[in-house]
Amino acid sequence: MNVLSFYHIIASCFYFMSLSVLLLGLSVVGVQSSNFIEFNFFCINGVSLSGVFLLDWISCFFISLVLFISATVVVYSGSYMSSDLNANRFILIVAGFVFTMVLLITSPNLLSILLGWDGLGLVSYALVIYYQNSKSSAAGMLTALSNRIGDVCFLLAIAWWMMLGDFSFLPYIQWTILFDSHSLMILSFVIILAGMTKSAQIPFSAWLPAAMAAPTPVSALVHSSTLVTAGVYLLIRFYSLLEGTLMLEVLLCLSSGTMFMAGLAALYEYDLKKIIALSTLSQLGVMMFSLAMGFPLLAFFHLLMHALFKALLFLCAGVFIHQVGGWQDIRSMGGVSFSFPLTSSYFNMANLALCGMPFLAGFYSKDAIIESALMSNMNSFILILLIISTIFTAVYSIRLTYFSMLTLPSFNVLTNFLDEDINMVNPMFFLGLGGIMGGALFSWLLFPHPLLVSLPTSIKMTALICGVGGGFLSILFFGGGAASNYLSGYNYKNFIAMMWFLPLLSGQLTSKINLPAGNLVSTSLDQGWLEKMGAQGVYQSVLLQSNYISLLQKSSLKSYFFLFICCLFLGLLFVV
Repeated sequence: MNVLSFYHIIASCFYFMSLSVLLLGLSVVGVQSSNFIEFNFFCINGVSLSGVFLLDWISCFFISLVLFISATVVVYSGSYMSSDLNANRFILIVAGFVFTMVLLITSPNLLSILLGWDGLGLVSYALVIYYQNSKSSAAGMLTALSNRIGDVCFLLAIAWWMMLGDFSFLPYIQWTILFDSHSLMILSFVIILAGMTKSAQIPFSAWLPAAMAAPTPVSALVHSSTLVTAGVYLLIRFYSLLEGTLMLEVLLCLSSGTMFMAGLAALYEYDLKKIIALSTLSQLGVMMFSLAMGFPLLAFFHLLMHALFKALLFLCAGVFIHQVGGWQDIRSMGGVSFSFPLTSSYFNMANLALCGMPFLAGFYSKDAIIESALMSNMNSFILILLIISTIFTAVYSIRLTYFSMLTLPSFNVLTNFLDEDINMVNPMFFLGLGGIMGGALFSWLLFPHPLLVSLPTSIKMTALICGVGGGFLSILFFGGGAASNYLSGYNYKNFIAMMWFLPLLSGQLTSKINLPAGNLVSTSLDQGWLEKMGAQGVYQSVLLQSNYISLLQKSSLKSYFFLFICCLFLGLLFVV
């Protein structure tokens, strides 16, 4: 079978399943009901193994979005990965990735959630190291080990949940009275820590830009609706249990720091994919911020909207990178709008949606989150961080557009521009349509009654002012050329550009401390005293004793007679 046909078959299945689940979600959201589907796999001697799947409106909308984005990415990959020798293996890994994400979303049981949770970590490692080189290996190892921390926390949550005698969490998260204060504190700590590692909040943020070593279609899938949003989705599910705990206040501080740090680092980054990855990190901070404020529905709404335009951003970036021979430095691009007009239009639309342009997808969710924050009783410093981070979003988005499109072309003279591939451009149309109309449609579905906003007009316009002001600042600094001198002379450039040294703390520093310590323990204990006093010591002792016994058994009659005289002499001594 042709590889492209194989990709289209899988994409068609994903599109059909996405539409089916969306219709189910529309029927469920109106009556506010939940559906449980149970499959009995087998029964042996009265012991049955069954799987239960939850299909309420949250899971249905999320699954529909995941399958929709996966289908567009699969069609896109058919052309993007056409020259790859292992294209079939790639699409099967992507299908396994989607399956584990769906399993995580539909699981009402902690054990089945763990299967999807660990499956995401395993398959993401396989995708990050897909291009087999030292950089991909290091990035994959950092991704896997960072996510293992969340896996351990989730195992601890399962162990603590066993005291209820059931692994299903839905019947119990509404009844916090079942948990004493000590148990509630431990559960909230391990669950929030697990969500922070999966969604790359400080201090676990280093792995998310490193995961850009994966192919661009994988980045579009991972950074929009699957791996990085699993932590946010988990905390939305467990919000009733976490509400009012101290860890939510800690999460509020860390998430505000994450979106500020990611927005600031994006101003110093020149790698096209890493800039978009840092914007993902910033938006994950916004979702966690909304959740910690006490608005899980707004966090879920922003999760859906962000998935639409972020997948589109990565697909457009993939076209630029693919057609110019794999070059990713935005300083060496310029003028791509002349070579790729349609892709550039989609790219700019997605960028505007990210900035919160009115009536695009990002506007409805970001505006609601900022207004809710302004109306809440919140620390002023954290509120200022939110506003500055919103301005940074507009600044680095316009900066990205300026360097890649508004400057003169800076490509290598041997670069051969190809026409836009229809198999890569057509999938962008559906995501672009979702980026334009998705915000209005989902806001009507999720919020049938308008949110009450009681703010003065000047404060009500804060989100719009931040977006427009950030755009003007970006044009002023980068368009006038003043920013390059200012940024290069900034004393803390390396500190900010390297995400507050989090990659060093997560990777190199840990290796420099742990590897010598592990070598010392291995040589002194594992291969030293433990070996001498343990297995090898017992072996040498038994060998020596067996040699003595063997020597006695092989000796002559004189030895036996001498031994008999000694035993007789000792017997006479005891008798006397």
